Amino acid sequence: MDAPAPSPWHQGEIALQRLLGVDVRMDEVGRRVLRDHLIDQHREFYPLLPMVVLGAVDREGDVWATLRAGRPGFLHAPDALRLTVELAREPSDPAEAGMEDGASLALLGIDLGTRRRNRLNGTLSRHARGFDLEVHQSFGNCPKYIQLRQVRVVRDPSEPPAMPPIVSRGLDDAQRALIEQADTFFVATYADLPGGRQVDVSHRGGRAGFVHVGEDGWLTIPDFLGNRFFNTLGNIALNPRAGLVFPDFSTGGLLQMTGEVELLSDRPEGKHLEGAERYWRFRPHRIVWRSDALPIRYDFTEWSPFALATGTWR
Repeated sequence: MDAPAPSPWHQGEIALQRLLGVDVRMDEVGRRVLRDHLIDQHREFYPLLPMVVLGAVDREGDVWATLRAGRPGFLHAPDALRLTVELAREPSDPAEAGMEDGASLALLGIDLGTRRRNRLNGTLSRHARGFDLEVHQSFGNCPKYIQLRQVRVVRDPSEPPAMPPIVSRGLDDAQRALIEQADTFFVATYADLPGGRQVDVSHRGGRAGFVHVGEDGWLTIPDFLGNRFFNTLGNIALNPRAGLVFPDFSTGGLLQMTGEVELLSDRPEGKHLEGAERYWRFRPHRIVWRSDALPIRYDFTEWSPFALATGTWR
């Protein structure tokens, strides 16, 4: 008899699924939904987007998450095996250092106006217009915890930011306030597996202030009920590095951070967030603030009912 195909999940993801007793079911789910190509629905989705989320690893092994914008159509799939990303290089973006030819890259297509999203990861191949991403994994995600927002373009996406980035080692008061008021951020992680490096970038959402900033500079982040894929936390279980980006949707600013991360076996002492199944912590060691990174703005229109079903820190 033929040997069964290897699991679609890596060991970090499987370990977390096994803790919940869902590893057998998730093995079946993974074989059905994780694909090595883009289905037609996703090929039609990407050209509609004015913004994309990327996760990249620089030469030092630090991982960064970033948002990049373009006129709809800057993302398109010429075939089912690759996604073309027409973006100029952006030297002020720390994630750019991880976008060289042959690099492993993660990409999240997310429409904040409809809550649709698709994640993929693969290998980057540069060309004159930007790069192609050869698909290794592609899968859809549910709309949970995504707040509805409508997009506005405020400058030509081909124009680079006018303000230089501000680099620091610690959060200042304005940056802490941005995090403490945020209802959305994105996180990039990666794991070096026998088959090669696998990078992931994903969305996190909740009530405003769902990320707690401690006096020691660590961020404590709840993990709400999700799809049990554990892409982010599974990577963290194998490699305690992460990159976070908090967008200021009203100004186009991006707060990007890379640093160390740990999974908590229990809830933080003296703290609890209703709806959280577990927690993780992040400490930045390099911070980049880009005040006018994005040429688009997003106007808030509606809370996610799943976010409203969660609590506030107490």
